[in-house]
Amino acid sequence: MSTLPLFDDALVQPLSEGAAVLRRFAAERADTLLADLQAVLAQAPWRHMVTPGGHRMSVAMTNCGDLGWVADSTGYRYVRTDPMTGRPWPAMPLSFVQLATDAAAAADFGGFVPDACLANRYEPKAKLSLHQDKDEYDHGHPIVSVSLGIPAVFLFGGRKRSDPTARVVLAHGDVVVWGGPARLHYHGVLPLAPGWHPAVGNMRVNLTLRKAGPATNSPADDRGEGLRRHRRAKADDRGEGLRRHRRAS
Repeated sequence: MSTLPLFDDALVQPLSEGAAVLRRFAAERADTLLADLQAVLAQAPWRHMVTPGGHRMSVAMTNCGDLGWVADSTGYRYVRTDPMTGRPWPAMPLSFVQLATDAAAAADFGGFVPDACLANRYEPKAKLSLHQDKDEYDHGHPIVSVSLGIPAVFLFGGRKRSDPTARVVLAHGDVVVWGGPARLHYHGVLPLAPGWHPAVGNMRVNLTLRKAGPATNSPADDRGEGLRRHRRAKADDRGEGLRRHRRAS
């Protein structure tokens, strides 16, 4: 297992083909991102999700955008409604969308527009085990991960859980982007060490931006719209039939 330290003179740090750290890319936008996150939290507060195996995750989470990632006894998935409030997830702030689009373009993934943002709050000792981001509809879109607050050690491996992992120290404003051949690489975060950052205190905030649903006017959307039209037509037929029956009687 190798450790990749911070390099003050390196703005782009490659991790593998299709993956890179953009050093301090979000630093100048951090205050705006954190302020906009507070508006999201007012509608969808932090919560600790429980895995299908019954494990309470040490990282607190919430979502914004068209879709939100959830974990519970039935599995992992994206949903349009916040299970805690019963309301749609808050709209994704424009600052989140713009940063994700800009960071993806800087990593040679042009045209990326996220529809989901999973926000994570790490407090000391919180961690995220090695995993793949594979619940999204189309893995052709990259992942954009923004670090804010105290430093964390990010683990980035390969397509198999057993592959060697690099340890990457991420500081306030760093952004990691991975896609293409690296899109399904395993990654995680080591237990967070105690620290303090003036923007967030003794925690780390991570914004993970994804394209989780199908593209607009995709075949899946067309099938869904076709089904809705079919149901409306059947309802109209039943309504017209009932009206005719009433007139005849």
